[in-house]
Amino acid sequence: MMTQPITNIYPQIKVDVDMVLRGQGADPAAIRQRRPRLVTIAEQALDEGMLLIEPIAQYRIVDVEKISHERFTLANTINLTGTLLAQHLGRAQQIVLLVCTLGIRLETKISELMDQNPVYALALDGFGSAAAEVLGLTICTELEEKAHAMGLFTSIPLNPGMVGWPIEQGQPQIFSALQPSSIGLSLNESSLMTPRKSVSMVLGISSSPFTSGRPCDFCNLNETCRYKDRGHNAIAQSQSDH
Repeated sequence: MMTQPITNIYPQIKVDVDMVLRGQGADPAAIRQRRPRLVTIAEQALDEGMLLIEPIAQYRIVDVEKISHERFTLANTINLTGTLLAQHLGRAQQIVLLVCTLGIRLETKISELMDQNPVYALALDGFGSAAAEVLGLTICTELEEKAHAMGLFTSIPLNPGMVGWPIEQGQPQIFSALQPSSIGLSLNESSLMTPRKSVSMVLGISSSPFTSGRPCDFCNLNETCRYKDRGHNAIAQSQSDH
């Protein structure tokens, strides 16, 4: 079975001030104690940012026809390759290809403010990083719940940029399968997404369990990230901003 791309709008995603601070690479507890003014700025960025985002996603569920070494041949001549995929999706009978974005309005506002008010612009940027991550996790959870309701298992989400699946390898594969220009997404020459506050991933579906693991284990920032195991992981493209 293969579905045509499905587009969903997600008007309600939940982001809090601590997420905004983490999105800036800060420790919320330390900021609250030492620089409370930045908490106030983060609160303002949260309020304005929620009015600027237009969360939307596009995904496609495709049957796996053949797996050979690191190459997955899917229905409708879709191909995926990568060491990371071979490690974690070997049991997959179907693969979900997914992209989502917050839209261009937030990014435009950040650019406008960067020279005038860089502190607030960075707070808005932190909000965008947090909101993009929440959006990706929300959709991933929704897909997992649907699969589990049918007695199926899902893999951990795998994102271009994780160890074993470079951005320049994974992003074009996902975009080729989805053609997400209809939701305003494109790739630049470095295979990074525009708008920046966007997420791409694949997810395996199978009738038997996948190998356990955490996305943080395969993030390029795993050795140095202060926030792994706190939900602040490689799911968002904004990891490239660190």
